[in-house]
Amino acid sequence: MAKSAKKETPLMQQYNSIKVKYPGALLLFRVGDFYETFGEDAVKAAGILGIVLTKRGNGSESETALAGFPHHSLETYLPKLVRAGQRVAICDQLEDPKTTKTIVKRGVTELVTPGVSYGDNIVQQKSNNYLASVFFDKNLAGVAFLDISTGEFLVAQGGMGYIDKLLQGFKPTEIIMGKRQHKAFEEQFGDNFYTYTLDEWPYTGDYAMETLLKHFEVKSMKGFGIDRLPLGIVAAGVALHYLNETEHRNLQHISNISRIEEDRYMWLDRFTIRNFELIDSANEHAVTLADVLDQTSSPMGARLLKRWMVMPLKDEKSIVERLDVVDYLYTHKGLRDDLVREIKQVGDLERLISKIGLQKANPREIIQLKRALHAIEKLKELTNDADAEALKIIAEQLNPCILIRERIEMQLNPEPPVSINKGKVMADGVNEELDKLRRVAYGGKDYLLEIQKREAEATGISSLKIAFNNVFGYYLEVTNAHKDKVPPEWVRKQTLVNAERYITEELKEYEEQILGAEEKIQALETRLYNELLSAIAEYIKPIQLNAQLVARLDVLLNFAVIAEKNYYVKPEINQGNAIDIKGGRHPVIEQNLPVGEDYITNDVFLDNETQQVIIITGPNMVGKSALLRQTGLIVLMAQMGSFVPAKEAKIGLVDKIFTRVGASDNLSSGESTFMVEMNETASIMNNLSERSLVLLDEIGRGTSTYDGISIAWAIAEFLHNHPTARAKTLFATHYHELNELTNSFSRIKNYNVSVKEVSDKVIFLRKLVPGGSEHSFGIHVAKLAGMPPKLLQRANEILKRLEQERTGGERIKDSMKKIQKQAYQLQMFSIDDPILVKIRDMLNNLDVNTLTPVEALMKLDEIQRLLKN
Repeated sequence: MAKSAKKETPLMQQYNSIKVKYPGALLLFRVGDFYETFGEDAVKAAGILGIVLTKRGNGSESETALAGFPHHSLETYLPKLVRAGQRVAICDQLEDPKTTKTIVKRGVTELVTPGVSYGDNIVQQKSNNYLASVFFDKNLAGVAFLDISTGEFLVAQGGMGYIDKLLQGFKPTEIIMGKRQHKAFEEQFGDNFYTYTLDEWPYTGDYAMETLLKHFEVKSMKGFGIDRLPLGIVAAGVALHYLNETEHRNLQHISNISRIEEDRYMWLDRFTIRNFELIDSANEHAVTLADVLDQTSSPMGARLLKRWMVMPLKDEKSIVERLDVVDYLYTHKGLRDDLVREIKQVGDLERLISKIGLQKANPREIIQLKRALHAIEKLKELTNDADAEALKIIAEQLNPCILIRERIEMQLNPEPPVSINKGKVMADGVNEELDKLRRVAYGGKDYLLEIQKREAEATGISSLKIAFNNVFGYYLEVTNAHKDKVPPEWVRKQTLVNAERYITEELKEYEEQILGAEEKIQALETRLYNELLSAIAEYIKPIQLNAQLVARLDVLLNFAVIAEKNYYVKPEINQGNAIDIKGGRHPVIEQNLPVGEDYITNDVFLDNETQQVIIITGPNMVGKSALLRQTGLIVLMAQMGSFVPAKEAKIGLVDKIFTRVGASDNLSSGESTFMVEMNETASIMNNLSERSLVLLDEIGRGTSTYDGISIAWAIAEFLHNHPTARAKTLFATHYHELNELTNSFSRIKNYNVSVKEVSDKVIFLRKLVPGGSEHSFGIHVAKLAGMPPKLLQRANEILKRLEQERTGGERIKDSMKKIQKQAYQLQMFSIDDPILVKIRDMLNNLDVNTLTPVEALMKLDEIQRLLKN
């Protein structure tokens, strides 16, 4: 016989009917003053939040796990759930429990996911929170990036390499795709992203296009410049569909959609973004370029700076415009300080206006909007008075929105509470009915004092007082000494030890008036506040434009501030094919040097005619990798529009920067260091252009010496002899054999990072000088690392023997066999060991013929003690 189904309470029936509509989401179910979770959700919530896990209906058939928290703690607990990768459905009570005799109507009011979040406690202030939507078709893909917290909506279409680069640069917190495409996505882009799959139907037919047309209220997407991106349009339409599915329907702040113009930005592949440590680093506590360059005055400026970092420009005119503004601000410190002060007053206008669009802004945030609009009026004046055309263009577009600002000033209390439910949000004089109700509700003290005074005089009860409690409202309290003076029409309600409490008809009427007024006040204030929000929403577009202009101004100001602080210079950008850096420095390393230590600067010159490929040799730890990175970062910073850490820099526009720097094992995917290295290098060789900058560090070290030298040699040849693209290349290597390349190839030059040998010590000068290096000084590096002295001594012996054998033309393998055979003799009497030298000298100085047995034993003891030390 089948087991009978669990008996469900009406509450659990309601819960289960809602839960089934949101598969995969953790449901927060509002019950009275608490958000409750049940069953598996409760187990998850208790584990993530550290709250108590209990049971409902303990021991009964309907027993279920239970975990909850007070509703006012939602802002504390929700971020923790979302950051733990949970999709959270918030189910609220949709009616006042007082108005119904049956179970309260409930429904999901919002579904919060990692990529669909706007709460201040969830999204990072200085980073965008992008939802990415991806759609494939054969070898092409469309991608849309949407940040609900700022209203930004971007779309692109291209090959898998381009989409991969965008995903690495934008770093979405959630990526959505059709269920059938999930496997293909992981094969192309890996499994390091938070992904969510949707049913296939939104991807079919014209649904996505219709969704976009309806949202933007247009007849075609031509005006947005994305009409020729069919895959991008599908991805963008599904992104909007997903917001609707997550109960986000007030999306008027998503007022524009833009194409990411591939031909406008420098190509930084995924490896370059990672190797340069632009935004973040795989190394714990590492300082990134963003850490060094970001002294912006607003969160929206910080977000734009990161966008500029992963998308440097390659259009000379646009770069020069940015650099000229930075130059002007650099030389006008007074103006710079004034602008910074006002931008700090603006705050995060971008996210604030998005909250207004979502109808989620609280009264204090509206006051912040008022402050921001005042600051924008001041910014407009300051930029208009500046003697720089680019600043005047910003001034022309800034809109202080004076009408709506004045309405906020007139209608809202200057210091309102955070919540509309707290009252005193709308100012006096805004609404006649509201003022009248307030006089009843809040002018009560005077009225009560008047009743108290009148009744005390009429009855002769001098100690009479009026008070209030939740049990029976307002009452008159009379001490026992005067209770015989109480009039018969007073109704006794409570007897205390020393007093009696009474109510009167007049007090009951007044109480009903007050309590009714408070409810009416809340309803009226809520209506008036929502009307104000709707009025502000009409200004979303101009305020969003203000936010974009202020963010741009903030980043350019930031570049001027950083340039002065860190002694950067204005680079010269040109259409030539040369990169000429004099006195270049690494922007991050120089900020982390020990106090008092100067950064050793270096010159780098690369062009397509005379010095296309530089082979850099020199020992490890000497700074070859730093030199490669600093060259790439100087070019990148210049094309962002920033000044650069150098004495002088002339940059012929670069369209792509490729790097193969440092080991990057991918063992979890079954790939060796060498395989990863070859994949990355192959990607570079297959995507070269005439204006590319290629930075290669220690290619081929993951395989045998001869294989490594052969591969490195062939790569250098390939770069030099490429028929269409003379890519400028810095090639750091420990294979000194590559120095021979310069004899056969006219545009390959040898340089080395110099060292100085003083007796047995090596001083790393970190200076790039012409010519190849013959030694790697690896043993000296091992000594600095703290290797045991005996190990270092043995390594020196092997090195000397190998060098001798190699000069005699013998193979390394044969040399090693000989060295192994002679190992014991070498270990016993190596004349390089100072202890053994001392023992040898002692033995040579002994006169065995005159030595007594006791003296011999003493000498042996002395030798033994020497060896032990």
